[in-house]
Amino acid sequence: MKAFSASSSSSFNLISHVSKSDINSRFADRLCTTQKLSSPLLPELSVKGGEFHGSSVSFSNFNSSLPRHSNVIQAVLSSDKETSSPAATDGGILRRKLNKVVLAYSGGLDTSVIVPWLRENYGCEVVCFTADVGQGLKELEGLEEKAKASGACQLVVKDLKEEFVRDFVFPCLRAGAVYERRYLLGTSMARPVIAKAMVDVAQEVGADAVSHGCTGKGNDQVRFELTFYALNPELSVVAPWREWDITGREDAIEYAKKHNVPVPVTKKSIYSRDRNLWHLSHEGDILEDPLNEPKEDMYMMTVAPEAAPDKAEYIKIGIVAGVPVSVNGKELSPASLLDELNEIGGRHGIGRADIVENRIVGMKSRGVYETPGGTILFAAMRELESLTLDRESMQFKDELALKYAELVYAGKWFDPLRESLDSFMQNITKTTTGSVTLKLYKGSVTATSRESPFSLYRQDISSFESGEIYDQADAAGFIKLFGLPIRVRAMLEKGI
Repeated sequence: MKAFSASSSSSFNLISHVSKSDINSRFADRLCTTQKLSSPLLPELSVKGGEFHGSSVSFSNFNSSLPRHSNVIQAVLSSDKETSSPAATDGGILRRKLNKVVLAYSGGLDTSVIVPWLRENYGCEVVCFTADVGQGLKELEGLEEKAKASGACQLVVKDLKEEFVRDFVFPCLRAGAVYERRYLLGTSMARPVIAKAMVDVAQEVGADAVSHGCTGKGNDQVRFELTFYALNPELSVVAPWREWDITGREDAIEYAKKHNVPVPVTKKSIYSRDRNLWHLSHEGDILEDPLNEPKEDMYMMTVAPEAAPDKAEYIKIGIVAGVPVSVNGKELSPASLLDELNEIGGRHGIGRADIVENRIVGMKSRGVYETPGGTILFAAMRELESLTLDRESMQFKDELALKYAELVYAGKWFDPLRESLDSFMQNITKTTTGSVTLKLYKGSVTATSRESPFSLYRQDISSFESGEIYDQADAAGFIKLFGLPIRVRAMLEKGI
């Protein structure tokens, strides 16, 4: 862990409690109010004690007396100027005072302006948190100076690479979880490990809230916040993109200049990217039109298959109980193993996927993904399971894998159903031990050999030569019984 401290921001704390009778007496004059209840207020209705700074209400005391009508609540809480002294308001939004917020921080323009925005609108200290999930050292350079210049009181950086691969990536791999046939869940798996660490940091520094820079149109806001709810439901959640008036890059730059926040001077990418040790995703620009082919200069982890070596490369993947443990006989830690395969797969053009997917929030989106190491590992796992799983086990596992992937994609990593499915996956793959040799050539991955001490494949049974265990004459009776329903139906139709 890496941390630094700076002077904390000034804060204030004005609370006035509104009684049940006060609230009820105001309803008659407020029922005609049509102002929509703002989304930032909604999470606060469940805050412990129901405390709002300004108008403070304990909803548990008079819940039965309040109609479930957001317009009424908004009118009562935001329009009484005699007793209301909120920490800050923005466009009619009433915000409660927060003491300390842990912000998911990247050092880019968006999160750099979130720091002063949180201080200005919530009167709080801001602890910036950055997770190293394999996005590369370049992404971590200069974060301390950037966070301090933005007004953060502390920066915390945690190396989560091993935890990410061991506890999130490998369970999905073991389950065979693939979303909508092709997406290997790179971003979906990374968000819960980051959010989990944020909850831990919030406890360590005594924060009462967490914040992220996800937009209101994407999947990540759901993934972060479901993890927050699961691990510490008492934490308040602030999502600036759902609250502020900043609508784009130019607005953010103007806000940064106004608050003396150094604007990152990095060249603005035309793509929206997310990188971790498992994958690199690309969205935006020409990709928003499904008719457009991705440009070759967009790719960063893989070479074009046409430009890959003309000579194939063979690699051997060792697996124990459904978990990869070695490459070419060399045992490696989870993160090191994946890093090694990314390098090997990348130079052979392995793992490119151009996908149109259904987001959690309902819209379709297009993304191009580079997952070289993950593609190799999925191929190895499937081939080994062809030896170790019987037909019904394999088919049922594949059915559950679809639900497993759906839960992970939707941010329900800590949901009891996902955890229960994981227990099944762990048990069903306990004999998935052995090795698989793969041939990598110009974007393709082909299995050339597989072996396992728990293999259900018996050459003496499968051989075309006669054997003692399988008597071909037995097949006649089996076919008659197996095909009996088909035969009976045909007899009925023909009047036999």
